Amino acid sequence: MGKIQLAYSTFGLTNLDFFAALDAVDAAGYEGVEVSFHRRQFNPFELGDHDLLAVRQHFARLRVQPACIATASHFFDPQRPHEPSLMALEYAARKRRIDLVRRGIHVARMLGVKLVTFGSGFVRDDHAAHPEINPTELLVESIRECLSAIHAEEDITLLIEPEPGMHIETLAQGLALMQAVDSPKFKLHIDICHAYCSEANYIEALADAAPHARYLHISDARQGWNLQIRHDSELLRFDLAHASTLVHFPDTADFLLLDPAHAIHFADGQPTPARQRRIAELLRQAGTSAPLHTVDYASLPTARGPLDDEIFTYLISVPGLSYDVLERARPAIAWLRGAQGQPLIERMVAHTRTGIVHFHEVPGEGTLDFAASFKALTDHGFDGWGAIELYHHVDDWQAALHASHRHLTPLLA
Repeated sequence: MGKIQLAYSTFGLTNLDFFAALDAVDAAGYEGVEVSFHRRQFNPFELGDHDLLAVRQHFARLRVQPACIATASHFFDPQRPHEPSLMALEYAARKRRIDLVRRGIHVARMLGVKLVTFGSGFVRDDHAAHPEINPTELLVESIRECLSAIHAEEDITLLIEPEPGMHIETLAQGLALMQAVDSPKFKLHIDICHAYCSEANYIEALADAAPHARYLHISDARQGWNLQIRHDSELLRFDLAHASTLVHFPDTADFLLLDPAHAIHFADGQPTPARQRRIAELLRQAGTSAPLHTVDYASLPTARGPLDDEIFTYLISVPGLSYDVLERARPAIAWLRGAQGQPLIERMVAHTRTGIVHFHEVPGEGTLDFAASFKALTDHGFDGWGAIELYHHVDDWQAALHASHRHLTPLLA
């Protein structure tokens, strides 16, 4: 039977100096700390070997150990946090991410860490425009280029972390990618929250994947309002019991919400007769009996507010669309969630296979069954680090750090 050692990610401590973050995790009683790349706090492009030696010396003075190097999907552009990815169409773009992962391998070597993790990235609008290019093939080639930086005699393993909406989203897809790469130095990183979002039966999926996993991410989550965003097309199909749909009309950049309880057209002006007919057709096709309302797009909220983190996290998880379309949808979603006035939609917005919101909550504040998750993993062969990753709680990091430890430690005894 395996054992899970509890760690905390510096990605949830980015308001602190890096050494202060290590000290805080150590003082809170954790066994390990995940070293996450960050443009300000821990930037591998600005750190030389003498800096990494200082980090290793700092760890030597602490009880806490470095568990894993996380190469940070959010690293390059905070507004387009997963770009460029390892499957970007242009090699120069892929090369930027490859260089980041390879720097992760070097940092692991310098700090004596055995694990380096990354995500696949998303299929974006440029992929959709070039169906002749297989993103999986690009991903496999990029991973092999990253792996070439690991010396044959080194005990360093590269890990893929499936994530909601990404090209590698489910644990089964992660396992298939492992087979395609076919390297003993390439394994699976399970994020329990992601599994909760993406797997029909996440406990069974965790048990199946456990023998192939070398690392965990831990956070809580809960049910939300599942919303898809789709371009208008004759191929559109709806299942409103699973997810509401925000239909984007490319010719006018307006949106139509199709929901069991709401039908709303967000538009800049009066629709043409042709658009009115199309909207009526989509309402019939979706099977919603909700009366149609029109909201002037210019009246929608655009100022920053407390919903920003939720909506931004949602938008960047929607594949296949340009960032311009996603940004255009932002005010409509903010309006629905109550950014000005009473919310029409009470629950947080989600874009997942299960309707669970991909928003990392403090353990104990959501509905994920940690006891059953940990048992499924350790009973089926997982043995290693589990790092709490709470990047949505950097402002209340002290409460999140200590509450997570209090909630999870008894479950791991």
